[in-house]
Amino acid sequence: MDIALDGPVLGIDIGGTKVAAGVIDLAGKVLCRGQVASDAPDAEALFGRVVKLARDMLAQHGRPVVGCGVGSGGPSRQNHRLLSPLNIAVWRDFPLQDRLSEALQLEVAVNNDAKALALAEGWVGAAVGEDNYLAMVVSTGIGGGIVLNGRLLDGADGNAGHIGHVFVTEGGRADAAGAVGLLEGQASGSALADLLGDVAPADAPGEVRQRVGTLVGRGVGSVANLLDLRLAVVGGSVALGYGDDFFTAAQTEINRICRLLHSRGTRIIPSPLGPNGGIIGAAAVSALSKLGGSR
Repeated sequence: MDIALDGPVLGIDIGGTKVAAGVIDLAGKVLCRGQVASDAPDAEALFGRVVKLARDMLAQHGRPVVGCGVGSGGPSRQNHRLLSPLNIAVWRDFPLQDRLSEALQLEVAVNNDAKALALAEGWVGAAVGEDNYLAMVVSTGIGGGIVLNGRLLDGADGNAGHIGHVFVTEGGRADAAGAVGLLEGQASGSALADLLGDVAPADAPGEVRQRVGTLVGRGVGSVANLLDLRLAVVGGSVALGYGDDFFTAAQTEINRICRLLHSRGTRIIPSPLGPNGGIIGAAAVSALSKLGGSR
C-alpha cells in the first residue's frame, strides 16, 4: 500500500473500550501516544474526551502536524461523516469529522478502524508488498478491511469489509445489531465478556481461545474463498491476547475450508503493530484522503 505523508499526522483510534491517539511520522513511527476510556455517559462527553486527548498529544508533540486521521468502529453513513458504532451506543449519526476539524482547526479524515488497520499493515506492517489481503480487528467488536489489487475496498457508503457480520454458527448470542449466529456475536470481546465476565485474555480457558480462533478462521476462510486472497493479518486485544491457541485454531479451520486453488494456502498471522496499529492506520487514513481515494 503506497502511503506517503507530507509531515507528522495526528492519528486517533476510536473503539468500544478505549480511544487512543498519537502523532505519527513520515516513516510510520509513533512519536507519542495516549489513551482514554470510551465509556462516556453521552455523545458530547465522549467527543470532549476525544478532543482533550487529541490536544494533549499535539501539546506533547510540540510541533505542527499536517492533518488528522481517525479510525472508528462502524458502521457509518455518508462515507464516515456520520458515525454510529455498534459498540458505542452514545454516538448515533455523530458528525465527528466536521466537529473535530472545527475543534482542532485541522483537516480531518475519518474511516473504519479495521480499514485503517489494513492501510497500516500494507504501509509498515505484515502486508507490505501484498496487493490482496484482509486485515481484521478482533477486540470489543470485530471488523475488517480488504485490499484487492492494491486498492482498499470502500463499498457504497464506506462500510466494505465488515467480516464481523458474516454467519459462522447456528444459534448463540445476538450481536449488538440483534442478529444471531454472526461472528461478532460469538467471538468479540463483548461476547466473551458476557460468557466469562471480567477475565483477561491471557487467563481465558484454552477451549474458549480455541473456539474463538475456529470461528474467526471460519470467517476468514469464507472471505478467502469469495475474494481470491491468501493473507489475513489480525490485531486487536482479543486475538493478540489469546495468542497461539487462537491463531493455531484459526489456521486449522482455514485449512479445512479453503480447498479451492485460489484460496488454498491462505495464512492468518498476528499483526506486528500491536496496540499502535490503530493510530498508525489512522495516520494512513489522513494520507489516503489527500490522494482522493483508496489507492
